[in-house]
Amino acid sequence: MSDTNEATEERPALFRRDGVPSAHDLIPVTLQHVLSSFAGVIAPAIIIAGLCNFTEEQETAIIQVALILSAIDTLLQQFPLFGRIGSGLPILTGVSFAFLPAFQAVGIEFGFPTLLGAELVGGAVAILFGAFYPKVKWLFPPLVTGTVIFTIGVSLYPTAIRYIAGGQGTPGFGGVANWVVGLITFAVVFAFSNFGKGIVRLGGIFFGMLVGVLVAISFGMVDPSGVASAGWFALPRLLPFQIVFNPAACLTLAVVYAMVNVQLIGDLSAATMGSMDRMPTEREIGGALKAQGLVSMVSSVLGGLPTSAFGQNVGIIVSTRVINRWVFAGAAVVFAAAGLVPKLSAVLTMFPQPVIGGATISVFGTITLNGIRILVRDGLTPRACTVFGVSVAFGLGIAQVSGSLTGPGMPDWINTIFGTSAITPCAIMAIILNNVLPPEGAEADTPIRRELDARAGDARALVADAEASDAELEVAAADLDSVEAQVTGDGGAAGEDIR
Repeated sequence: MSDTNEATEERPALFRRDGVPSAHDLIPVTLQHVLSSFAGVIAPAIIIAGLCNFTEEQETAIIQVALILSAIDTLLQQFPLFGRIGSGLPILTGVSFAFLPAFQAVGIEFGFPTLLGAELVGGAVAILFGAFYPKVKWLFPPLVTGTVIFTIGVSLYPTAIRYIAGGQGTPGFGGVANWVVGLITFAVVFAFSNFGKGIVRLGGIFFGMLVGVLVAISFGMVDPSGVASAGWFALPRLLPFQIVFNPAACLTLAVVYAMVNVQLIGDLSAATMGSMDRMPTEREIGGALKAQGLVSMVSSVLGGLPTSAFGQNVGIIVSTRVINRWVFAGAAVVFAAAGLVPKLSAVLTMFPQPVIGGATISVFGTITLNGIRILVRDGLTPRACTVFGVSVAFGLGIAQVSGSLTGPGMPDWINTIFGTSAITPCAIMAIILNNVLPPEGAEADTPIRRELDARAGDARALVADAEASDAELEVAAADLDSVEAQVTGDGGAAGEDIR
């Protein structure tokens, strides 16, 4: 904490929402946000493109839209439209892995045009959720949001390990070279972030990734050929695909959007609590949800994917406590430029996955700890432990057992909604348990409970009577002692008179 305070005194602009930091301070902390999230922005687009058998041109287009919409959403969060669409909080948003499992299921079963229709409906659901958030916020107290944030952090651990190992499905997955690069990157980031000073400490992830790339070059992991073949400028197309509405797909994604909104609330809470020592207000959360919904609706007509907050960047925000809005606006500018200039996008995609995984794994741990921090705000009572433990058990348990909701008689939509992400079952279970269990100290109103309460009341009355009797006896004894003392004194005086 002392190091953070020293950094705050040296560079106050970085640690305030307003003010313009110097380029020397701004560039490293901005680029580390870009580099830690860039692969997360483009990877879902690449996966969906492969799943739906896109051409190379279509794959480039969906990546382009992902980058541009990530920029738009992040800018809305920093500079709310009309003061209401956007949170005004330190958060980086963009195309997210949170939607990927459900999108894979819908894409496989119905195709990409149906996925876009469901995305359009889901965006509208997100906007309504944001508009009515003050009326439903009672569903998301710190106990629920803390549990969800904890689950988000733990759920991201396999993602970091897959990145360090080289990327699932790649020829060298799990090889020694990947782990060497990933662990060296982790060690450098850890050293810079904990033992560095000033801008080296604040930009520890960025500088660590640069060192990781240099190490990766020696292993032949960096391929610059894609830069030469990439174009210089391209604009996204309007309605590149037909939009099809399917009731089952729309219902599925409507539920998924609601649960991802809970994740967004959790990420906002973690970022705000960890960097500003307060929870976000109703208006800030409502604005964030509206922006996310609006951008998702725009994405559907551009043939792209929806956006949400990036968990790894929440960890960076909490670790560095850098909250200046221009840091995030700068990241948005880089995303937009990469989307409009394919050559720049190709440069950023050169960073190998082991480097990204090694740089972000400790960040995911920070997210988990912030979930715990929010969870214990009101005390880790037996009731809170029950809600937390059962919810996490269901969430992580179902997610880790592949096919647990795909047996005979189980509807496909059940697995689509609950079996593809730990966050959804955890969030729903936490909300249900928090409203079913009686408040701390309250007991169920049953005949046996009432009889026990009555007997306890009688016992307390008897104790009170006994205590009153004891008090009366003590008073009587004191009076008797006083009378005896007077009698003894009078008798002595009478004897003196006789003499």
